[in-house]
Amino acid sequence: MPGTGDEALNDERELEVSLLKRVIAVQTGVARLGVDFEAIATLVSREILGMTSADAAIVEMLEGDELVYLAASGSAANSVGLRLSLATSLSGVCVTQARTLYCEDAHSDPRVDRQACDRVGLRSMVVAPLFHRGAAVGVLKILSSRPSAFDWRDRKVLTYMAGVIAASIHTASRYAEDALFRKATRDHLTGLANRALFHDRLEHGLEQAARHGDYLGLVYVDMDELKSLNDRHGHQAGDIALRTLGSRLVSCARRSDTVARLGGDEFGVVLSPLQNRSAGEEVVARMQASLEERMLIGGEPRRLRASFGLALFPDDGISPDQLLEAADRAMYRAKRKRVRESQ
Repeated sequence: MPGTGDEALNDERELEVSLLKRVIAVQTGVARLGVDFEAIATLVSREILGMTSADAAIVEMLEGDELVYLAASGSAANSVGLRLSLATSLSGVCVTQARTLYCEDAHSDPRVDRQACDRVGLRSMVVAPLFHRGAAVGVLKILSSRPSAFDWRDRKVLTYMAGVIAASIHTASRYAEDALFRKATRDHLTGLANRALFHDRLEHGLEQAARHGDYLGLVYVDMDELKSLNDRHGHQAGDIALRTLGSRLVSCARRSDTVARLGGDEFGVVLSPLQNRSAGEEVVARMQASLEERMLIGGEPRRLRASFGLALFPDDGISPDQLLEAADRAMYRAKRKRVRESQ
């Protein structure tokens, strides 16, 4: 039919313009996250789902002779931390050859790590290298449970988004060690996020949760008996206890979470994203259990004590202030309950 070729070309151009607009919108979100590369990787992995035919999207970073899942969305959301061998995976080939690769069917492609593919349920995937200073340092990957699931549009999106992440790697590496930035966003005693960074992460997490229909958890933590500890053993002992509590909270949190010291004996944790309330309660339970291990203070074995309060978006509030108030109330209920039980 006359004009069919022109119409197809116009459709392709319109699609490309639409994709570019969505990429620019993602870049705006990335800019707000500054040098927090893990948060950027999480954002990109989630946004790419709505722009492609993928069931999941993953950001992998090179660590020695392995690639580690830094961020994952969709059907692979629970696979953060999974490790692939550089030598036996398609991602490894992608890094080695520094070029985008396509696997139409993992069941017949000798380049893939079949066991890892089966673990996340993939049949086809596209992998694009992430560059820093001219070298491939990681991979952005989209996958599907269906063979031959991706076309040129999906590959183009992946190329665009790999560029977004590569730019953020450059920015993060340039400024991550900047002393002024760290001073402005980190608590000087514990090295955790400070109040300002905590509120920024909370606001951004709420925006993302509302956009994607997710839950978000806010945990308020109040360390007990800090004053008596300082009075009995000195402020140095109190500082050790605060740092220990902070490190134990971090050890129980997920990569996508933010643990902060809000000041004094108060800590806050943003759990983002969450699938349901029980997922947040599981994280809090791990944090509480981590305090059972005793630490030496003044030569005496002593157990850390803290009260925890959990609030959930949108069930307990939709604004930062509402969630903070709800978490604070929950924390005081827990504190009063423990006091009654000890009497």
